[in-house]
Amino acid sequence: MDFDLGERAFTTLLGPSGCGKTTILRLIGGFERPSAGRILLDGRPIDADPPERRPVNTVFQSYALFPHMNVFDNVAFSLTLRSGTGDIAAKVARALDAVHMGEFTNRFPNELSGGQQQRVAVARAMVAEPRLLLLDEPLSALDRKMRAHLQVELKDLQRRLGIAFVYVTHDQEEAFALSDIIMVMNAGRIVQAGAPQEIYRRPASTFVADFIGGASLVSGHILSATADRAIIRTALGTFEAPARPAFTQGEPAVLVLRPESLAPGRVGEAVPATVRHVTYAGQDFTVEAEAHGVVLRFAAQEAPEPGATVPLAVLGHKAFVTAA
Repeated sequence: MDFDLGERAFTTLLGPSGCGKTTILRLIGGFERPSAGRILLDGRPIDADPPERRPVNTVFQSYALFPHMNVFDNVAFSLTLRSGTGDIAAKVARALDAVHMGEFTNRFPNELSGGQQQRVAVARAMVAEPRLLLLDEPLSALDRKMRAHLQVELKDLQRRLGIAFVYVTHDQEEAFALSDIIMVMNAGRIVQAGAPQEIYRRPASTFVADFIGGASLVSGHILSATADRAIIRTALGTFEAPARPAFTQGEPAVLVLRPESLAPGRVGEAVPATVRHVTYAGQDFTVEAEAHGVVLRFAAQEAPEPGATVPLAVLGHKAFVTAA
């Protein structure tokens, strides 16, 4: 793979377990050596440098704080191993103030909440002023409410620090909440990279469409196409929608339907679908229905009964056509 990281950007590696996300982080951090190719930071090769000589630090999933050291000593630890680090106390104070932990210098990790430990881990990683901060699923062990809270804190921290973050997760909601750029990975390859809105609205493949948001995928053939739109014939009917890449007539393709791409329609003018499953999602219900062998997911204000037939209109302007 070949990619660049934007300076001061929050870049997320997103993909299923085993796709290579953590391996990339370990290669950048120096914990693994590449078998081929180069890793450049600011134009300088760093792949031969050991981890301690790279201007890169890592926040691990477990935070890896030393339990026998207080907050100050945990953050100061890396500075004590280096010569010429200047006033260690002042640097530690600045790092802790940046993560709003300046009052907790004398506390030990077991006296801190999970969120506070995470902030200390970030302070320890940033105290040496790295050019790049790597984060390997640091929120995965936390409950949903704490994760949401720390996502906001992490993004705010990254903006205030003004350094590049590379974040690893398999949680797409987390990736969308944090990222400037998302790199979707599958089987050791980056299959699409772009802003969260682009990844969601214009998936480059059926894998991305299915992995991001659990879209309904409807196979079909192209009847006609322009540079950025296509008319596709499917088992559900014929629809016009935005498209990528440019298609040719007769080419197989897939219509990507997100829940917002479907809406209740008039009987006789919409696709009749049989309700299979209904779950309560808070403000509304998530409904799974089947039409012509295709599973469709949509939101409803009121819950239909399983087995009921509901007419669904496909909103072409909210759908997308991608490669089969």
